[in-house]
Amino acid sequence: MNDDSPNATLRYYGISPWEMEVIYGLLNSKFRVTQEETEQYDSDFVSALIIILPIQFSEEFFKWFGFRAWDKIKSILKEMKRRRGKGNAITIEIAFTGEPNVRFITNLKEPHIFNSAIEKIDFMIELLPYHLNENDIPKNLSEVVYKFNPDIGKWQLNILITEDKKFICTEKGWKIIT
Repeated sequence: MNDDSPNATLRYYGISPWEMEVIYGLLNSKFRVTQEETEQYDSDFVSALIIILPIQFSEEFFKWFGFRAWDKIKSILKEMKRRRGKGNAITIEIAFTGEPNVRFITNLKEPHIFNSAIEKIDFMIELLPYHLNENDIPKNLSEVVYKFNPDIGKWQLNILITEDKKFICTEKGWKIIT
């Protein structure tokens, strides 16, 4: 890492110093890392981790960051869930800043489904262009939010944000919520 490295951010609560040290070490090889321990903002979860990566979600990211390093990130996230057990123990959000920002949020109760969600994040690279090219999505997107659907075992678009509106996915299409 050097002074020109992009700045990644870690926001968290209820995460052990060991867990944070491992994540910090993995990210610090490519980013300047800012850590911010927050107050518990969701009483449903014992732990929360938000990783903000200042880079476009793309195949180039994974090549640059390294697939081996990304696998280590996934392993520590799955280990964090394992250590906390079943239930609403941990919520994890991984955000990639770019055009548009892409966020993945998982807060699943079952460890094996949580693990599946974490494993499938990098596969979304292939689907993202198709999701963003659909005719029925709003134009001028600034952010897309994916949530893992345990019923079908896939990441699905959940929220779309444009410059001045927020949309949520419903069975009938996109509904404005703000």
